[in-house]
Amino acid sequence: MEIKEGYIEDFISGLPIKATPEELDAVQVYSKVLVDDYGYPKDNIQTRPQWRVKVRPSDVKKEYPVDIAIFGDKDHQEENIQIIVECKKKNRKDGRGQLEDYLRFSKARIGVWFNGDEREFIYKNEADGKIEFSDLPNIPRYGQRVEDIGKFKRKDLRPATNLKSVFKAIRNYLAANAVGITRDEVFAQQLINLIFCKIYDERFTKPSEAVTFRAGLGESAGEVHARISELFEKVKSQYDDVIEVADSIELDPKSLTYVVGELQLYSIQDSARDAVGDAFEVFIGPSLKGGQGQFFTPRNVVKMVIDMIDPLPNQKIIDPACGSGGFLVEGLRHVWKKVQDEGEALNWPAHEIEAEKQKVAIKNFRGIDKDYFLSKVAKAYMAILGHGRGGVHCENSLESPVNWASKTRDSIQLGSFDVVITNPPFGKKLAIDSVDMLKNYELGHKWKHDLSEDFFEKQGLQDKQPPQILFIERCLDLLKDGGTLGIVLLESIFGMPKYRYVVDYLQRNTNIKSIVTMPEDLFQPHTHAKCCVVICEKTTKPSSNYPIFMADVKWCGHDSRGNPTIRKNAEGKDELLDDIPKVADLYKKGGK
Repeated sequence: MEIKEGYIEDFISGLPIKATPEELDAVQVYSKVLVDDYGYPKDNIQTRPQWRVKVRPSDVKKEYPVDIAIFGDKDHQEENIQIIVECKKKNRKDGRGQLEDYLRFSKARIGVWFNGDEREFIYKNEADGKIEFSDLPNIPRYGQRVEDIGKFKRKDLRPATNLKSVFKAIRNYLAANAVGITRDEVFAQQLINLIFCKIYDERFTKPSEAVTFRAGLGESAGEVHARISELFEKVKSQYDDVIEVADSIELDPKSLTYVVGELQLYSIQDSARDAVGDAFEVFIGPSLKGGQGQFFTPRNVVKMVIDMIDPLPNQKIIDPACGSGGFLVEGLRHVWKKVQDEGEALNWPAHEIEAEKQKVAIKNFRGIDKDYFLSKVAKAYMAILGHGRGGVHCENSLESPVNWASKTRDSIQLGSFDVVITNPPFGKKLAIDSVDMLKNYELGHKWKHDLSEDFFEKQGLQDKQPPQILFIERCLDLLKDGGTLGIVLLESIFGMPKYRYVVDYLQRNTNIKSIVTMPEDLFQPHTHAKCCVVICEKTTKPSSNYPIFMADVKWCGHDSRGNPTIRKNAEGKDELLDDIPKVADLYKKGGK
């Protein structure tokens, strides 16, 4: 079916509909969540033509159109309607009021209000001829009863398809309702604490046991708050060297229950996205963190870089701009799989495999970030996932190592790493203008291009230099000869004449293995920066003629709004448009 310009294909019905903001940001997004995260069959959902409910009990004709209606079966009969979803762009109060009207004149017992930014779940109680509404922590998954909400066993948890949408709803709820907290930085810290509780609960709950991180029907907010606070005390106790004793769950009980209700059905550690990085993206917006260039690398790109480099368990790995630890965590997962496969092949006992994993995490993984809070988060993330917390340090990577703390100098030495993987900070307003720092770098100097001999001659110091340029040199400083660098760089470095000396520097000190260009949507909706991934091998004797693998990625898995890019494939099935997972295999095969 050909879709006209200005129209899209409805995810549920397959019919062409106008591409309004309401459809793009709310109806289509939540329709996909219902199918992918909650398991409702498309046949049980009606979007187009819209289901309608009465305006008044005495009405014969149904006038109110419902954005999404969910039924108990595919017959879509009035007596079998279960959930109504209202997606109008109203504020929370008006949205809830309209949703309650819909439920009064419908057989449905559950209502969801979602406007693309916020959502709310309510339940209709009917007794003695009166209708009352109460809050729900979430809606039941397909096949569950309302009474089953929150009664999840570890094996019931599923990866989230769109964590950013969940975090956006949480952020907007907290901004409007949280008591005693108003700043996004504090909300972010609280959410990170809860994410660590969730990951801890997932790791240390047996598949057949009920999870602790939950909020159920009929539970008071006080009960949920007490249970999660007790869980956080366990997290603090086990990781007292990275999570401070003074840290606490500061959200009021009602707000905490909302957050737990939103997150409880997902497996955070199994999700395709980096939950911690996504949480920062949503809560610490460009106005707060963009000025420092802290745009977190999407996990599919992180995984691509690591799969291309394919680090081994005995190799030392560092991210000198580690942020919240995304590259380190994914690198640890990659190396651990190799340890697991080798241990199983050699019939090692399970405890020996786990001991070897811990040894690898502690001995071989290092990270640096100059932001105290981010380095603390990375340390805690590595601790909860893999006991590698001692390897993360709060320092300025671009400073001379003599200015680092002694503990950092003992842990990290130049020329000692096999692999460097990083996405250094970039931004128009960022610049290093310290003479003391610039003079330590070849790339802190100006370079004159002698056209007749085609070589670059070093001149005086630059007035200022973007940190991303200096990070190229610092990354190579950290590597052994023969070590591998995987780095995310602005594409302009390879296209603008003023940066030709940077490319020359790479050619004189490395063999460039690969350049993969990324679509402009990669860091959207936070920045339009067009980036590429460069893989190169440090060498004192660079080759003069060798093949370079190059790829131009068209789809990165999300659009400019940050929503997943879903299209129908040749078989008519929904498919995520994401070329990034294909790159590593092509690179290893030497494909074009």
